[in-house]
Amino acid sequence: MASMQINSMMIATVVLTLALLQVPTLAQSAPSGPSDKGVKTDSRMLYHTGPIMSGAADVYVIWYGCWDNNCGNFGDTATQAIITDFLSSIGGSPYFQINAMYDNGVGGAPSGGTFYAGGVYDRYSHGFELTQADIADIVEDQIVSNALPQDPSGIWLVIASADISSNATGFCTPSALPIHGRGMAFGSDTRYAFVGNPRRCPTVAASQFYSNGVQLPTPNNNLAADAMASTIAQLLSRIVTNPLGGAWFDRYGLENASKCVGQFGPTWTTANGARANMKLNGHDYLIQQNWVMGKKEHCAMNSSL
Repeated sequence: MASMQINSMMIATVVLTLALLQVPTLAQSAPSGPSDKGVKTDSRMLYHTGPIMSGAADVYVIWYGCWDNNCGNFGDTATQAIITDFLSSIGGSPYFQINAMYDNGVGGAPSGGTFYAGGVYDRYSHGFELTQADIADIVEDQIVSNALPQDPSGIWLVIASADISSNATGFCTPSALPIHGRGMAFGSDTRYAFVGNPRRCPTVAASQFYSNGVQLPTPNNNLAADAMASTIAQLLSRIVTNPLGGAWFDRYGLENASKCVGQFGPTWTTANGARANMKLNGHDYLIQQNWVMGKKEHCAMNSSL
């Protein structure tokens, strides 16, 4: 009897081991960063055969919460204007063209271009505390209602006012990565991302503009917009190279721009005393670097550095 029990346990162990071996390798879906477990961010990027977003991406914005000038410190039209200009300019920049290195092995690759395709407002349809499922539903609702199109080349950004929390995604948690994910609308995939408002937790979500707890100047004199621009650049780079979680990431599950969080490289000083490392359409920005592949992989602002 004891022998039968031992044999049963051995069989169960073998079955479990074989089952685990069949689990597909995916990029990190939980919000965690390179510093969480001391992973090596100099590890090479690997292609895991999943789809990438070939060609240019169309970027849609859902301004979630309160975004008029009567919202106090929650959201404002000045922040919107800066973000809209950034989204209209980032596509085709040397920075974003780094993503064209991430091909699918059969002739497809991101073009290094994006188009700002428009935005809509959602005034608290899912409340003040958003889960990842809520974020996917917010995107689906806008598509099903025909406020935004179901676009095979689309990326949908849910950009929140400062009264919106999303603890489930790790927003405002130190070292947490901003999240992107996959939803569905009309039976087709949607690629979404959540951009929390740095005014909610400025020393965490806009730490590049703080020193010893004191806020530093920002390139456009708008803390929320200047910090969001860097977050959006990171998210768009991760989405086009790994939209569904099974394409490009390293042995630790880190996607390209995830490997360069907090790294900005050489900067210059703007007229108002802020640091900047990118100029688009006449505006200065401080944008985290992206991961450049090659003989010596590294973080940089363009593929020639």
